[in-house]
Amino acid sequence: MIRVRPFTHTSGPARVVFGRGSRHRAGDEVRALGATRALVLCTPQQRTVAERVAERLGGLGAGLFDGAAMHTPVEVTGRALDALADSRADCVVAVGGGSTTGLGKAIAARTGVPQVVVPTTYAGSEVTSILGETEKGLKTTRRGPEILPEVVLYDPELTDTLPVALTVTSGLNAMAHAAEGVYARDGSPIFTLMAVEGLRALREALPALVRDPADPSGRDRALYGAWLCGTVLGGVGMSIHHKLCHTLGGALDLPHAETHAILLPHTVAFVEETVPEALTPVAELFGGNAGQGLHDFATLLRAPLSLAQLGVTEDELDRVADLATADPYWSPRPVERPALRELLQRAWKGDPPARTDDEGRLA
Repeated sequence: MIRVRPFTHTSGPARVVFGRGSRHRAGDEVRALGATRALVLCTPQQRTVAERVAERLGGLGAGLFDGAAMHTPVEVTGRALDALADSRADCVVAVGGGSTTGLGKAIAARTGVPQVVVPTTYAGSEVTSILGETEKGLKTTRRGPEILPEVVLYDPELTDTLPVALTVTSGLNAMAHAAEGVYARDGSPIFTLMAVEGLRALREALPALVRDPADPSGRDRALYGAWLCGTVLGGVGMSIHHKLCHTLGGALDLPHAETHAILLPHTVAFVEETVPEALTPVAELFGGNAGQGLHDFATLLRAPLSLAQLGVTEDELDRVADLATADPYWSPRPVERPALRELLQRAWKGDPPARTDDEGRLA
């Protein structure tokens, strides 16, 4: 029998348009928002795709800013704000992954302009009211209704050429949102359903895309799963996984998706002994216990498994542990430095996550 605990469920009001070719509707969505001049945002790597979106905007296009960067540096936001003012834009269209989405959010948080997002990866941040910004080596996060994009255009065609390595790490990044959502302090049965469905979609899609990166059905399913996982993150509070990833990203400027992919099995294993019932659906999807099952899945996908692969040195782990425990996010398991340092050590070496034996001791 299912046990239903008291809960409060709140979801964001963002408009989502899903389907192949939906990027071509950007102009219609800008008009529907009451805007007349849209500044297109992207990274240097996504400029070609962004230029095509800008061309389709026609007279609505106010220019293109291609300086978006990982972890949303405050100095980059300053340059983008100058571009927004110079172009007299009253809306932004963010084309790309989490870096570009983050820049659009940072602009909206400071100016109130509406956002249309056209994702090209599985980041999921486009459906959250969370903004993470980096300044002087520290990454801070905040939430607010002014941060949530108004419209998201999910066009799987834009992910058809996503390299396999980025497909895998971006997909695992999305899965981390859902995995943390099932045990969130402010979760709900609806978010759990969405999380499990999102994890199931990505569990099916990612191995298929490793075998055949051009499989359109796999691409559609992966983007669908990423939307669900991102929506979960947008509705619940973050915990130990996102705290560690934000700390590593801000302090060491590590690549976002790869960091999430490496830490996911370890952070799930860290809390699993405390909330085994909540993580049962994840364990059932991936086999065994949830942490080990996710590690086996990442290994199957040939995902990066160690922080050392990203250039992290063993000496840097102490600083990360200090930063993460100094101002921790809520966690169902107490965030104590020795256990956190051990987690980071395993993730650095690429070892399987810690697990408990039959007597509840860490093995």
